[in-house]
Amino acid sequence: MNLHEYQARALLKSAGIPMPDGDVASTPSEAESIARRIGGPVVVKAQVHSGGRGKAGGVKLAQNPGEAADCASRILGMTIKGLVVHRVLVVPAADIASESYVGIIMDRATQQPVFMVSSAGGIDIEEVAAKTPEKIVRLPVDPVYGLLPHQALTLAFALYQEFPQVRAAARIMDQLYRVFADNGASLAEINPLVTTPDQRVLALDAKVAIDDNELDRRPDLALLRDETAEEPSEVTARRANLSFIKLDGNVGCVVNGAGLAMATMDLVKYYGGDPANFLDIGGSSNPDKVISALKIITSDPNVKAILFNIFGGITRTDDVANGIVAATRQFQVKVPIVIRLTGTNEAAALNILEGVGMRALSDMDEAVEQVVRLAREAA
Repeated sequence: MNLHEYQARALLKSAGIPMPDGDVASTPSEAESIARRIGGPVVVKAQVHSGGRGKAGGVKLAQNPGEAADCASRILGMTIKGLVVHRVLVVPAADIASESYVGIIMDRATQQPVFMVSSAGGIDIEEVAAKTPEKIVRLPVDPVYGLLPHQALTLAFALYQEFPQVRAAARIMDQLYRVFADNGASLAEINPLVTTPDQRVLALDAKVAIDDNELDRRPDLALLRDETAEEPSEVTARRANLSFIKLDGNVGCVVNGAGLAMATMDLVKYYGGDPANFLDIGGSSNPDKVISALKIITSDPNVKAILFNIFGGITRTDDVANGIVAATRQFQVKVPIVIRLTGTNEAAALNILEGVGMRALSDMDEAVEQVVRLAREAA
């Protein structure tokens, strides 16, 4: 679950990280009032779950409250990478002497948090990694002990030479790690972490993503979710208890089990196709899940063909077949469906599908080749 910048700022400020005061507005008049309360030049920033806001025109400098209202009126309602801006953050404009990047991400391979810092702040860390990877310093953190003082100082010395700034940056990194650990985050970053002409070290931006597995025990964090800023199909899938991620391809995939879903997407790519989604219906045999899955996938106009790849273990293939039949009776599916079923109650599933004129394959490669070909022909 991604947090908006204003929400992430609240977490960082509660941990003691120095940040300029600011407030969020949903109308130009609110932005004007906040700018008047702050005094002096302000920055008006779009609140969407997307990078590249500045390049898209979603970050503007205003010299006075009137300009802040004008900036807000231009930003509110605009679309950035498919997301509509409903709120803006108004913060004081800061005098900046230098910009750095500080972030923590969970490394799934080592099951450890990893600190990443770079003296090249203010731009996407992905761009730094691609063009100047030598500017990124990485440090794994043992989750048992947390970030140790000498580790924080080592990271800070990678950014600054003056010891007061090193000490301030090390303290901020310790506070950022506490935000990361205490809130079950999968990502926490400050970009940019700046120095000012009077040698202060401040966080000007904040990004935090909370691991969804944390939300059951932290309902206070779950309340921060803004579904209006998320892909509608992913919201629908979450409400239906489906694991779903929208992608940019044209082959819709309905699979049971995360491992098989990943293997299916790999095979689609291998045969020259592009998956339109990751969708795992899980181990449930509830036909309603299949109906929900088909509704979500068919709502994507980019999908030209749909693949069901079901390996029945806990999942009963006859229940999946019943779900497919029920879905096609409820609403018209205008793209071809390729079905691969094998495992529990396979014979019954084949009978159900044959009863309505559908057929199922048992070979995974054959099914993937067929769906990729159909999607290519329909494109």
